[in-house]
Amino acid sequence: MLLTSSARLLLGLGLLASPLAGRAQQAPAVQYRISFPNAAHYEAQVEATFAQVPAGRPLQVRMARSSPGRYALHEFAKNVYDVQASDAQGRPLPLAHPDPYGWDVTPGADGTVRLRYTLYGDRTDGTYAGIDAQHAHLNIPATFAYARGLEQRPVRVSFEQLPAGWTVATQLQPVQQNGAAVPGQYEAPHLQYFMDSPTSLGAQKVRSWDEAGQRIELAVLHAGTDAELDRFAELSKGVVKEARAVFGELPQYDFGRYTFVANYLPQASGDGMEHRNSTSLTSPRPISGPGALDNLGTVSHEFFHSWNVERIRPRDLEPFDFERANMSDMLWFAEGFTQYYGELLLRRSGAYTTDQQYCQEALTGLVNSMQVPGAKRYGAIYMSQQAPFVDAARAIDPNNRTNTFQSYYYVGGANALALDLLLRQRYKSDLDQYMRLVWQQHGKPQQNFAPQRPYTVPELQRLLGQVSGDTAFAGQFFRQHIYSAAAPHDYAALLAPAGLLVRPARPTEPTFGQPGQVEFAGGRFVVGTATAIGTPLYQAGLDRGDEIRRFDGRELKKEDDLAKALKKHKVGDVVAVEVRSRGQVRTVQVPLAATSALEVVPAEQAGQQPTAEQLAFRAAWLGAKAK
Repeated sequence: MLLTSSARLLLGLGLLASPLAGRAQQAPAVQYRISFPNAAHYEAQVEATFAQVPAGRPLQVRMARSSPGRYALHEFAKNVYDVQASDAQGRPLPLAHPDPYGWDVTPGADGTVRLRYTLYGDRTDGTYAGIDAQHAHLNIPATFAYARGLEQRPVRVSFEQLPAGWTVATQLQPVQQNGAAVPGQYEAPHLQYFMDSPTSLGAQKVRSWDEAGQRIELAVLHAGTDAELDRFAELSKGVVKEARAVFGELPQYDFGRYTFVANYLPQASGDGMEHRNSTSLTSPRPISGPGALDNLGTVSHEFFHSWNVERIRPRDLEPFDFERANMSDMLWFAEGFTQYYGELLLRRSGAYTTDQQYCQEALTGLVNSMQVPGAKRYGAIYMSQQAPFVDAARAIDPNNRTNTFQSYYYVGGANALALDLLLRQRYKSDLDQYMRLVWQQHGKPQQNFAPQRPYTVPELQRLLGQVSGDTAFAGQFFRQHIYSAAAPHDYAALLAPAGLLVRPARPTEPTFGQPGQVEFAGGRFVVGTATAIGTPLYQAGLDRGDEIRRFDGRELKKEDDLAKALKKHKVGDVVAVEVRSRGQVRTVQVPLAATSALEVVPAEQAGQQPTAEQLAFRAAWLGAKAK
């Protein structure tokens, strides 16, 4: 139901009972109202009210340019239009548009600025707003404008005139009146918390359970059955328990509740975005059948973030700045170590049912990620610093990231794998102990919904020296793998004690580029991306945009012609290739090579019998830890 006008006045003055009432009395809350009268055309109507605005200067109202957990610019103002400003009585106020991101409003005598606008949202993921007749999935920075200078005020939001059957899933706190929640009314202690609170509206199906005295809830929009959701919830419970076992405890969620805000709908884009007491999960894949395990992998990864990055927080991301790109030196740890654990928890919880499946789905990718030129060129810190250019960032000019970049997810994950094995083999310790130590010193102490001691790279190095008892080892590891890429890890030697083999994936299959690099379109074979250093195409001087016309004297016309021609050769053959390169036709000699791809397999899959010691090592590493 809607609040009466008198109740709205009390709400604005902070006089309604609320868990955050003490904060609300310090200053009038920033109030938002949002409704969806034109949801079929992906629009919402938004009203923001700023009361007791200081007189004498315009109020600067802005849309965010970035979003927590995303590091590039996304310019959310581009989807805002029909902007109007008035005072509390509805009288128009002067409105200026000084930059692309917002509006300056000169308040009237009553000191209230009310801004109304239409929001367009047609991307259901963790960054944007997705609105249609079925649901609304709102990333708050993409949805609500804010006012500079009022960031510490409490926030109230009203979801109004919702379609029948729609409910709200969010980490925001319900507004309380006379001991009961006011329907559709939610609040946040300040702007940082509000912006970090994704919200889903629709016909939610909820599964919740108690974990160590706190409530974990899975609020889902999906087209499947209740039985499928029950099964998915049980798998999620296993992941939650194994994540808790890594750290020895859950975080103290601010209001005793953690919410998976999940949209598994055909119109959704695959994404997961961590938040302090919740996570946004979106995917076009259903939660059963093919692709369901990918959805569970996102649950695992994002829940681990409720420790690592939400409370164990890099100092250079605290506080998050909504008006610029946010660069960090430490995403290799925040995202990369989480990438490693997200997959490991699937094995420990039994979602990956065999060691072979874990090797195929997780370890093979991590080991291969370090074979690309970029991973051999730069260390983990440099990769982290590239996030504003790669984290869903858009640009129209080509780049050379094939040779200069590898995702900090995989660089960090591969280093986490190596460090876990090194600690187990040399120091009778493991990465779990390291993560618990980081948690105790830099994550557990919290104040005002933020960490008391966000960490730096030197502090992570110091803690590695502490958990290993070897500061020289810690210094060497960080110098060689975090600050630079001076020494590659020997994964074959590291994985051998677990009875796992690293071997070439296709040693006799000839190739001259990366998989899928040569594309067939419009009757032509064209090199689609920059060629990687060390590959036959690169050595022969071919690069992006070059057309391959003849291979070994034969004209290429049909889509399967190139694959058939390659099958007639073996690794080491040198083949004449006719190329059209930017209008010029030439013939080059291309040496065929085996793919550099590796695979990790259990020894028993390769026909070898692992020793009892190897199986014990593997079980101690990959086995369940939850009691």
